This record gives sequence, structure tokens and C-alpha cells, in this order.
Amino acid sequence: MGKKARILYVEDDITLSFVTRDNLEIKGYTVDFCEDGIVALQKINTGTYDLCILDIMLPRMDGFTLAGEIRKNNPEIPILFLTARSSREDRITGFKLGGDDYITKPYNIEELVLKIEVFLKRRNIVSAIPSRSLTVSLGQFTFDPENQQLITGKTVLSLTRKENELLNLLVSHPDQILKREDILRKVWGSDHFFASRSLDVFISRLRKLLHTEPRIRIENVHNTGYRFKIS
Repeated sequence: MGKKARILYVEDDITLSFVTRDNLEIKGYTVDFCEDGIVALQKINTGTYDLCILDIMLPRMDGFTLAGEIRKNNPEIPILFLTARSSREDRITGFKLGGDDYITKPYNIEELVLKIEVFLKRRNIVSAIPSRSLTVSLGQFTFDPENQQLITGKTVLSLTRKENELLNLLVSHPDQILKREDILRKVWGSDHFFASRSLDVFISRLRKLLHTEPRIRIENVHNTGYRFKIS
């Protein structure tokens, strides 16, 4: 995979963290470890990382809150949650905060490594979604996919990596029905259940971002997918 990534790993279970760190370092990753959310936020604000692995149940600042803080200044960095809780509500909450995936404890280290490598490859290779070097006019908005921004007047809205990829895909296929499974494979790299639920969350987020422009609609196509329309 070439140069190995630098990972911020936040976990308060010392025994588990020792085993995980040891295995990740054997794989060649540089692992910066801390035990609570406040220290982790200080590290992310002063360091450069390729991926974050966050336990949810952390002292001082929980993983969900930490992810929200990270996303304010780091819309692109992949965030992988570790959790002993596997409820649908927790997962949806994590996706809304900009998390990219979950792995449930107890986990297999090889599964964790595979997920890490998938996210790093997706971050570093050219996206399968058609790239646009120019900005795109969307009514009152200007969409700048290269810089992951929606601009309206003097207001600049920063998009997360997945928001940007999803909107770029929709904009690239105006008035066309995009099947759910095709969107999931291109943006998430998987069409499994929780990626599908995450898609619904991100569609809602895009609608909220664009709601002030009545000429734009992201339509549900029953049992099929979505259609992007601009009049």
C-alpha cells in the first residue's frame, strides 16, 4: 500500500488498546494513542492524521462529541467508530456526525485492518465518480467539488467528503434515476445494511443544505433510488 498512514487511536480500555496498537504497528502504521476525548481533540488540532479510530464511550469527551468537533475542521478525514453498543440509533447518530463506519467489539484485528485500508485507498485513489474541475451553478448556490464547498452569497458551507462525493454524483446525473445500490458502491464502496441507512442520512443532510433553493429537488424514486432535479 506504499507509505503507511498515521492513525489517531482513542480508546480507554488499556488492555484492548495495547493489543490493537501492537497489531497496527506490526502492519506498519504509525499509531498516536490517547485515552480520552479532550487529549484526542488537542492532538487532532495540532497534528496531521490520515484516519481516526474512536471508541464511543470515552472519559471527559465521548466519541460522538469528539467526532463532531473533528468534523468542524477536518471534513475529509475518515472516522471509524469502535463500540460495544450495536443499536441502530447509535449507528445513525454516528453517521449524522460524519462517521464513516463502525466496528463492534469484540472485533477481529484483521477486520479492523481491512476497513482501515479500504478507507485509505478510497482517500488516495481517484474517485470513480466523474471529477469536475470547474464549479457548478445550482440556482443560488455554487458547488465547488474540488474544494468541497457550497457557496451562496458570502456564505461558504464546507462539505464532508461523503457529502461532497454524493452531491457530485447526483449533479453529474441530472434528471436520471440513480439506483441505491449504484450510489452505495460508488460513494461507500459497499451496499451493506448500515451503508444503506447512512445514505438516507446523507440525502437528508444534502436536502437540508439546499432547502433554501426551491428549484432544486432530490426526489425519492420508490424502491429504486434517487433523482436530482433542477429547474
